[in-house]
Amino acid sequence: MISVKGILTNLMLLLVFTVSSQEVACSCCSENHKDFDFWLGSWSVTNADGSKAGTNTITKDQDNCILRENWVSATAGYTGASVNFYNLKTAQWEQLWIDNSGNHLKLKGNRVGNRMIMSSDEFKNEDGKLYLNRITWTLNDDGTVRQLWEVLHNEKAVNVLFDGLYTPIK
Repeated sequence: MISVKGILTNLMLLLVFTVSSQEVACSCCSENHKDFDFWLGSWSVTNADGSKAGTNTITKDQDNCILRENWVSATAGYTGASVNFYNLKTAQWEQLWIDNSGNHLKLKGNRVGNRMIMSSDEFKNEDGKLYLNRITWTLNDDGTVRQLWEVLHNEKAVNVLFDGLYTPIK
């Protein structure tokens, strides 16, 4: 005869086994992998002068290993996308941006406080000088995000290519 206590013990073991067998290790759930999560969501983006720049949707993909960006510009016909990921080998975030005109940009960097800062490798411009692109995403206290794309020479900003404010679409 099986006792009630024996039945309950067997049910508990079955429950523990079932729950533990359903748990899957998350390869991309470390704190470092979450550093750019403040950019997740659907956004209305305005330029520094307040004019509409476009819309952007940022999602997590591939079991939280990729932050995927889908940009639609207010300028008709211009779109772009990026794939962002935390590289465990280099301990840095990396971004590959590609737009529908065939341009691309590769960046790498890390979060510092409330900012994600990524830069390109140096490149030689037509003037023969070395430059690099630096893009900084800043999480503001009100939940908006500022994206600032600067071109630097000798660690000094010489041009701003984009200064946009991301406001969540509700």
